[in-house]
Amino acid sequence: MSTAIDLRGVRFTYRGAARPALDGVDLTVAPGEFVVLVGPSGAGKSTLCYILNGLVPQFLRGRLEGSVTILGEPAAGRKVSALAEKVGLVFQDFESQLFSTNVELEVAFAPENFGVDPAEIRRRVRECLATVGLTGLEHREPATLSGGQKQRLAIASVLSMEPRILVMDEPTTDLDPLGKEAVFAVARRLRERGLTLVIAEHETEEAAAADRVVVLHEGRVVAQGTPREVLTRADWLEELGVQPLGAAQITARLGLPPALTVEEAVEVLREAGYRVDPAALVELRERDRRRAAALGEPVIEVRDLEHRYPNGVAALQGVNLTIRRGEFVALVGQNGSGKTTLVKHLNGLLQPTGGEVRVAGVPTAGQSVLQLGRRVGYVFQNPDHQIFAETVYDEVAFGPRNHGLPEPEVQARVEEALAAVGLTGREEEDPFAMTRGERQRVAVASVLATRPEVIILDEPTTGLDYREQRQMMELVRRLNEQGHTILCVTHTMWVVAEYAHRTVVMRDGRIWMDGPTREVLAREEELTAASLKPPQLVRITGRLGGTLLSLEECLHALRKG
Repeated sequence: MSTAIDLRGVRFTYRGAARPALDGVDLTVAPGEFVVLVGPSGAGKSTLCYILNGLVPQFLRGRLEGSVTILGEPAAGRKVSALAEKVGLVFQDFESQLFSTNVELEVAFAPENFGVDPAEIRRRVRECLATVGLTGLEHREPATLSGGQKQRLAIASVLSMEPRILVMDEPTTDLDPLGKEAVFAVARRLRERGLTLVIAEHETEEAAAADRVVVLHEGRVVAQGTPREVLTRADWLEELGVQPLGAAQITARLGLPPALTVEEAVEVLREAGYRVDPAALVELRERDRRRAAALGEPVIEVRDLEHRYPNGVAALQGVNLTIRRGEFVALVGQNGSGKTTLVKHLNGLLQPTGGEVRVAGVPTAGQSVLQLGRRVGYVFQNPDHQIFAETVYDEVAFGPRNHGLPEPEVQARVEEALAAVGLTGREEEDPFAMTRGERQRVAVASVLATRPEVIILDEPTTGLDYREQRQMMELVRRLNEQGHTILCVTHTMWVVAEYAHRTVVMRDGRIWMDGPTREVLAREEELTAASLKPPQLVRITGRLGGTLLSLEECLHALRKG
């Protein structure tokens, strides 16, 4: 068979939509090929994935034009259940696919429903769990797994149908860096076994392992080729809203041969005579020191904090942490390390089972969430868990009204908060009709309206494309410069490098590392032990004589000679 997937002139418009989600897409994928789809939010990546197994247009309704051929047969008129035996789909929200009481039953569910022989089901379960690295966890409840393990379980549950094509829609969105690597390691093993792979991704470093990268923009294919042909176009990708590779960025800016990997970039830079200038590095470190010296008094103090959930899991064990007024702190660690549990103690969402938390010198014990909310604002990872009002104005006004402020003061605070997040003039809009990035800004505005000293952001860039991530973090930087203390929980390591002044690493419910971001990110081996990986630019410059945190720092501190 010459093609596994063949799309010709595919155009799809969701019911009620003003413009098509896909607009004249031609795409052919060969059997056994590994293709990664990249593009900004709204480019059409998810729609293309859903077309391949019939969810579009059979469940997600709209007008589909053009032809879709899967493994030599037209997809038109075929049921999703029939396509599912050939095309496995792992959703972006992979946890929504998991519902069984243990890992083994989860993987067995699909073949059982298709009447596969029990002995054959047992064989498939064993092989699928071995493929994704979950052997030995057969009797674990899915809810007790880490985020990366849940993602691999979702993949195993799809593989148990033995599809010939595997499609994954942004499978690494909520994973720590090594969890992301593990998912793509599974993908490479499946490719070696002959499966055809189509993966939609926001991040580009792992895409370098693909056979082909396809770039979508506004429903059209605007570029495709080998990873080297596509991913080295760093400036063009950034303008499009796709995260560029650090290796490609720095070599392009210095007019050097393009690089995809850390190793390639280091070799190219060394051959050109570049190294980190010691004097420039001293200057950067002195700037870091002056900034730390200018911070205010402690605003949050955590002493010997412990937290045990009702199911007996000890999520925090003897945590000690002091945050000073005006700091910008990144809190990082692998899935399940205790990050969110820790920050929920800082505004009273959780109470200690041991130890103490003080905010502005006052213990949180005995204070309500409403009281603590005046000092500590909390922006949830998913804005939809926070937003409930029918208009942007009412959403942002809720906090000040809840604190009993008079309406003129409420109005002033709403105007101030919306101006800060760039949403002035959109007061009467329905927040649920906005994009994910806009809803995230509404959530930030609703916290700002209470004028807290401390703002906690739990994974503020999850689900956002590169341009939206930049916009969100530039907003957070401005808030910090205006005097807010920022504590940002994140897996996005380039965000840590470019925005946080201090980085706290958690591992197994304890503080593993804590220090200036430049110093923490230089300790690559220790970060790896915590399932973390510095961004490419940090790893490249670390091998050239010093840790640089951004493209701007690289252009300033890399010198020939």
